[in-house]
Amino acid sequence: MQKHIQGLHHVTSMATDALRNNAFFTKALGLRRIKKTVNFDVPEVYHLYYGDEVGTPGSVLTYFPFGQMPKGTRGTGEVGITEFAVPPSALTFWKERLAAFKVSDLTETDFLGERRLEFTGPDGDSFALVETDAAGRTAWTGTDVPSDVGILGFHGARFRLRDAAPTGELLSFMGYQQDETAGNVIRYRIDKGNGADTVDLEEVPDADHAHQGAGSVHHIAFAVADRAAQLEVRKALLDTGYQVTPVIDRDYFWAIYFRTPGGVLFEIATNEPGFDRDEDTAHLGSALKLPERYRPYRNQIEHKLPVLAD
Repeated sequence: MQKHIQGLHHVTSMATDALRNNAFFTKALGLRRIKKTVNFDVPEVYHLYYGDEVGTPGSVLTYFPFGQMPKGTRGTGEVGITEFAVPPSALTFWKERLAAFKVSDLTETDFLGERRLEFTGPDGDSFALVETDAAGRTAWTGTDVPSDVGILGFHGARFRLRDAAPTGELLSFMGYQQDETAGNVIRYRIDKGNGADTVDLEEVPDADHAHQGAGSVHHIAFAVADRAAQLEVRKALLDTGYQVTPVIDRDYFWAIYFRTPGGVLFEIATNEPGFDRDEDTAHLGSALKLPERYRPYRNQIEHKLPVLAD
């Protein structure tokens, strides 16, 4: 199993308003909407994907905008902060830009030698932009964000846990190595990953448990190359005692899910077949793409969904 995990694949969160969500990530953050589809279980709810030009694994943030969903409450057992990577010296640009977009809770800090700008998304989501080496990654250039400061993909994520040790043991089993520690935060890093290489475990033993809602991360996905690697990972997890779902076809990747000791829902997702399987690269995210079982009901589904700006 240790040889197969390549870093993060995607992070999936929940939101209220689809139009506001789409505007924030495509306009304020300058990400590309790479797929416009629907929730597999609730087809009247969008599933929106944002990322780099082609939706490279390690760059993809996805959302379920559920409308009137109550906001989540922060606590333990969740992904507390989703972290994007930006090039060195980019934070000055981003601090000014996000202030102009009236983004809340802008806080510039330094953590483990990396400059970071933390901020809050439209539903109370917690994010950070972290200055780091580009590592061969390039930003989406289809917006007004200059390429030399644009978002490169994920840097990593920070979990908030009552007890970090069991999740740390799991990450080690997955191929991560314990790195630096600062206060109550332990960093784990995967060697030679896809750039989205870090997971930080923040231990807060006295905090209340989180309750999911709008602004909460629903699950976090880790990347493997293909279905063969995924099956090896699944067997290793099952042999260790984890309860793992069967392989599920998510149209743009295959997925398995399991719950971690700290309460966070993990997914293992394949890099194949990719987001260009039903749209060419130039038009990713333009048309509403439906899972096969919902295609006969396109007219009814489209009637219930708000129209999103390009």
